[in-house]
Amino acid sequence: MTEKVALIGSGNWGSSVAKIIGRNVQNFDHFKKEVKMWVYEEQVDGMNLTDIINTKHENVKYLPGIQLPENVVACPDLIKTCEDATMLVFVVPHQFVSGVCKQLKGKIPANCKAISLIKGVDVNEDGFRLITDMIQDALGIRSCVLSGANIATEVAEERFCETTIGYRNKADGVLFKEIFNTPFFRVNIVEDVVGVELCGALKNIIAVGGGLVDGLKLGDNTKAAIIRIGLYEMRKFAQMFYKDVKDETFFESCGVADLITTCAGGRNRKVAEAHVTTGKSFDQLEKEMLNGQKLQGTSTAKDMFNILSKRNLCHEFPLMTAIYKICYEDLPPIRIVEDI
Repeated sequence: MTEKVALIGSGNWGSSVAKIIGRNVQNFDHFKKEVKMWVYEEQVDGMNLTDIINTKHENVKYLPGIQLPENVVACPDLIKTCEDATMLVFVVPHQFVSGVCKQLKGKIPANCKAISLIKGVDVNEDGFRLITDMIQDALGIRSCVLSGANIATEVAEERFCETTIGYRNKADGVLFKEIFNTPFFRVNIVEDVVGVELCGALKNIIAVGGGLVDGLKLGDNTKAAIIRIGLYEMRKFAQMFYKDVKDETFFESCGVADLITTCAGGRNRKVAEAHVTTGKSFDQLEKEMLNGQKLQGTSTAKDMFNILSKRNLCHEFPLMTAIYKICYEDLPPIRIVEDI
């Protein structure tokens, strides 16, 4: 069977993986060579972004200076991007997943499968849902997840790193590994979708904590403590709500490695540091610093706090609770170390 890959999303991270996928599908006979990439249409210097990508083979807004393979074709129409695809790569902010799935329902092949590269969860009145579960429930297809210590620009520049794919069906995991694995982007596959996915979501909260520590100039020992306590709370949360999450998943790239790198770099750390040094709100800093990208750590902190407070569990997760209160209740940033 010939597989056809479609990318849903084209931001900084989406464009980085488009470069990898566009190259990799050309190395196997069982993949169609064209990879469509859904691009939210916008104007850049008076031109459509899709036209720029398809002529210059570069996403000049979200990944400037990086050449995309010519077989990656930008498309502004979501349905046309995905209509004949057998492998969907979801790489949009988590708040857009529900709307995307509604549009795609009944419009994709029955033998389609998906992978989520999204770091977040969907919170509702009953609690929360994993993004992979949203995709599976809405579209009736299986979904894997990819997460790791993967700062997008470093991946695009082909600096060595690792990533983790979580699967429920091993054949799916092996197939998705083929389109992502390279000598500089090393993929490991594990049978733990939930563990991989929750690591990707929860580490963004802890990265906000890392940025607060940097803004307060508390030093490396303090940041190491925040990372350790953060990893402990991530594992505790995951295993409290999902009994099958494996301990060893937290030692994959999606776990401790991603936590370290997002506490050292990345947008959540950067904006949290600026919150301390400028006194500006997270919303204002998101607009000023992120070029249209979304800040995931603060919204995920709010989501987790809502879940924990409803179950009277905040006292069991003092770090996540303190980070939420600093972000949304004007708690002084220094309380991040006083309250844990």
